[in-house]
Amino acid sequence: MKIALISEHASPLAIAGGVDSGGQNIYVANVARQLVRIGHDVDVFTRCDRSLLPLISRFENIRVINVPAGPPVQLPKEQLLPHMDAFASFMIDFMQQEAHSYDIVHANFFMSGLVGLRIKDALGVPLVTTFHALGRVRRLHQGESDGFPDARFDIEDELVKRSDSVIAECPQDENDLLHLYDADPARIDLVPCGFDRAEFQPLDKRQARERLGWPQDRFIVLQLGRMVPRKGIDNVVRALGVCRAEHDESVELYVVGGNSDEANEIATPEIGRLRDTARECGVEAHVHFAGRHGRSDLKHFYNAADVFVTTPWYEPFGITPLEAMACGTPVIGADVGGIRYSVAHGETGLLVPPKHPAALAQAIVTLKRDAALARRMGEAGLARANAMFTWSSVAQALAQVYARVSGAESQDAARVAMGGGSR
Repeated sequence: MKIALISEHASPLAIAGGVDSGGQNIYVANVARQLVRIGHDVDVFTRCDRSLLPLISRFENIRVINVPAGPPVQLPKEQLLPHMDAFASFMIDFMQQEAHSYDIVHANFFMSGLVGLRIKDALGVPLVTTFHALGRVRRLHQGESDGFPDARFDIEDELVKRSDSVIAECPQDENDLLHLYDADPARIDLVPCGFDRAEFQPLDKRQARERLGWPQDRFIVLQLGRMVPRKGIDNVVRALGVCRAEHDESVELYVVGGNSDEANEIATPEIGRLRDTARECGVEAHVHFAGRHGRSDLKHFYNAADVFVTTPWYEPFGITPLEAMACGTPVIGADVGGIRYSVAHGETGLLVPPKHPAALAQAIVTLKRDAALARRMGEAGLARANAMFTWSSVAQALAQVYARVSGAESQDAARVAMGGGSR
């Protein structure tokens, strides 16, 4: 199949860890990579956000089309909706000029979905949509700090009704689609996120710490991801204070992420807020900001940590827990969304309520004081990640959805019935 992946604000070429660079960038890059590996032809369409970008970039036999839509500068994703008409017009023209037509459009996020609907109407190409986050769920948790317009809700409603398939990334995502968007269950396909075995695997902890310059004799908690309030990093900082004040346990926290390689407050204002929180809790000396790092470095961070912690207010899926599990590191996660699905409570890690530093502190202390339990959870997490959450299995599942909604599946069956074999 010839597949168009749309990801208007999250380029597969971007470095994850910034305000608008995270799980969706990783998802699109890995889905594209794995689809190509199993024989499909993939183009990724993303908004051109730098003036010197070429129209077409390439990585691993994948074309990335940097769509001219709005000014060629980085803009917050909350400001991109007015530029989607230009994005859609460009894509329709581009697709019409291609020698071979596209079999499927897979839109990522609601604005990409709006573009996908325009393409569906103009060219008749089937549309698959992955929301990555639902507007009504976001508004429920973020309230007035949600910068997206209310128009998002109507767009999402239309996408739920008109997409040939809506990809739910976890059971909670599916439940939200059914109850908040009145989705047709027959149009929902449950396909999780994943990790790449070649990218993440267990390494020697001592060597990983030596490489990073981390102390060998301290209990270390890792927090890794986008530096935005809803990720709940302040909750982890406050939990360190509780560990110290109520449990008499000293714990080190390393935070990886930000808008630059430097852990400075100018590039990443959230770091300033978190430093203030650490001072308030009396743990400033135990909270370390490592800045943003490339994908090739992350396995060393996961392996160097005693436990990986992620306690967002809400999380449509959450790829970082999978990456930690793939490295054999136990996970403490918020009992929300996709984390509730990927982390098996009491088996591969522990689930705690979001915004509850006392509960998180108790979970951290439990694993610090019981090294055997932490080791068993790390081993169980590794097994669960490999059995359920690899990008190769995600791509296979998506390819089956594409084949079904595009009619390729029935065409293959007809060829077999006529003695022609499958393509």
